[in-house]
Amino acid sequence: MWDSESDSVAGRDYDNGVISATKHGVQTDRFEQRGKSWFVATDVPSDFLVQIGDVCFHLHKYPLLSRSGKMNRIIYDSRGIDLSKIAMDDIPGGPEAFELAAKFCYGIAVDLTATNISGLRCAAEFLEMTEDLEEGNLIFKTEAFLSYVVLSSWRDSILVLKSCENLSPWAENLQIVRRCSESIAWKACANPKGIRWQYTGKPMKVSSPGWNEMKDSSPSRSPVPPDWWFEDVSILRIDHFVRVITAIKVKGMRYELIGAAITHYATKSLPGLIKESGASGLQEEGSSGAVSGHWKGGLHMIVAGNREDPTSTSQMRDQRMIIESLISIIPPQKDSVSCSFLLQLLRMANLMKVAPALVTELEKRVGMQFEQANLADLLIPCYNKAETMYDVDLVRRLLEHFLIQEQMETENPNRQSVHEGVQRINSSNAKMRVARLVDSYLTEVSRDSNLSLTKFQVLAEALPESARSCDDGLYRAIDSYLKAHPTLSEHERKRLCRVMDCQKLSMDACMHAAQNERLPLRVVVQVLFSEQVKISNAIASNSVKETGGSHYQPMVQNRKTLLEGTPQSFQEGWAAAKKDINTLKFELETVKTKYLELQHDMENLQRQFDKVTKPKQQSAWSSGWKKLSKITKLSTTENNVDSPSNAAQARKAPRRWRNSIS
Repeated sequence: MWDSESDSVAGRDYDNGVISATKHGVQTDRFEQRGKSWFVATDVPSDFLVQIGDVCFHLHKYPLLSRSGKMNRIIYDSRGIDLSKIAMDDIPGGPEAFELAAKFCYGIAVDLTATNISGLRCAAEFLEMTEDLEEGNLIFKTEAFLSYVVLSSWRDSILVLKSCENLSPWAENLQIVRRCSESIAWKACANPKGIRWQYTGKPMKVSSPGWNEMKDSSPSRSPVPPDWWFEDVSILRIDHFVRVITAIKVKGMRYELIGAAITHYATKSLPGLIKESGASGLQEEGSSGAVSGHWKGGLHMIVAGNREDPTSTSQMRDQRMIIESLISIIPPQKDSVSCSFLLQLLRMANLMKVAPALVTELEKRVGMQFEQANLADLLIPCYNKAETMYDVDLVRRLLEHFLIQEQMETENPNRQSVHEGVQRINSSNAKMRVARLVDSYLTEVSRDSNLSLTKFQVLAEALPESARSCDDGLYRAIDSYLKAHPTLSEHERKRLCRVMDCQKLSMDACMHAAQNERLPLRVVVQVLFSEQVKISNAIASNSVKETGGSHYQPMVQNRKTLLEGTPQSFQEGWAAAKKDINTLKFELETVKTKYLELQHDMENLQRQFDKVTKPKQQSAWSSGWKKLSKITKLSTTENNVDSPSNAAQARKAPRRWRNSIS
């Protein structure tokens, strides 16, 4: 507690607009409150009324003149007029701070605490209570209390910084915010083993111990966790929290702790995220000191968004300010915050219409660690009612940022050759995880009837072929899209199925696809052929292994190794493949039997048809002439054939003469 000076000051004159007068002999030890008015407990009637808002102070001129340069100037400027009343609505700290300043002028003891010191310091500056008027004036004593008491205490620094929320820009100009922020940052970066002060996020009514004061000197005191300061700084308003985090970064704290503090603050200041029920549907599930009141001045380090939107409520503006500020102070390191937190922040940023530059920066941050995302966080609604249910374009941009980041890491010339192989493996694993995530996302959003085929195809083809070792997830998404869009033409269905590689389907997927009536016939044939090729290659490979052969060339060269593409079919053993071969043989024999039966029935039908269509018999006379003509032609042909041989026999044999008896 600091007591005001009570010594008399004589011989004060007007000098350069400053009143110098002998202190008025008003003796009192307290103020009395009557309704919304304050009176000095003395027999001397008041001659000066100060009104601040709806609160009135009935005071005397000369105790105020002796220590306030502003009062000196006001009275001096109006010395020709009997001034008995003034209004000071713009005094920082309001009537509470002026009450303490007035008590100090009357010599009444004033109790300085962490909750009233900032307002009283700003009010003293407003009233110009400097050392030129009185040695040991209010400015000097409040500054001494700030420097030697407040800044040496953790909890008092938090309380003073919290109380500066309604004192802008006075607290900024007097460096109260900067000094408290640096004090908090210095203590937050201290070694947890040396911490002896109290830390808690609960309301603090009593000033905490000094910097070097030990709360408990017992060696068995529980160890201090590294996140001990998160709860205390989470009660600060966003602009002051930004100042504290900026100061902590300068001190060199680990980026993981800074990211965890930002996440904790976002959880406290944005409870329940956002309820998507109209423009005014932003409702909190509890009160938070971080967003109480409006931002009246203060630090502006962020990109301005749509501040003048008349449809935005004050609460939405506060939320937008918090989101933009948090985006601007997230550490640039990859794993400083979780991908889930970034996606939740991105969801809120889209709803609150945050500045596009900050949204783009946040999308790049998500792309840096996209492989850590999960499906639930990716299902971000599309807040444009004319579009699809989910923001597919946003996921496509996140995937593009991820691929660009992977390409930059691959082509980085500063990479050490020792770690090159490990980084290549990690990159491949990350792409495979992202591929599974994208396939699951496509399966979920494909149920939306407003999702166009082009958006589906672009997102499915965004990943390189090497990212997917098995296309079962992609086939599931395609089948789901075909179910939700039954009116697709044959050409569109072929175009949709073109994003899938039939050679990368597992046995279960192939069996399902072979019986899927929604797939185009050409795709079904490709699936059956690829499965037959896999079976043939597996049989040949097994035969080569049994015979001891070392060289085997697959029937069809795949884009990846065939067995790697279908690990569930041919790496579990020979029994499953042999069973499938026997099934195919049985089906083939059944088809052959049915074919023979059909051929026999066809022959019977042909014979019956010939009997029905046979021409009627002709008369015996006409048939006899036809038979006679056929015989004549046949005999003529035989004579022509036999005549050369008879002539040759006539030339060879000698002519025999018959001897006549007569």
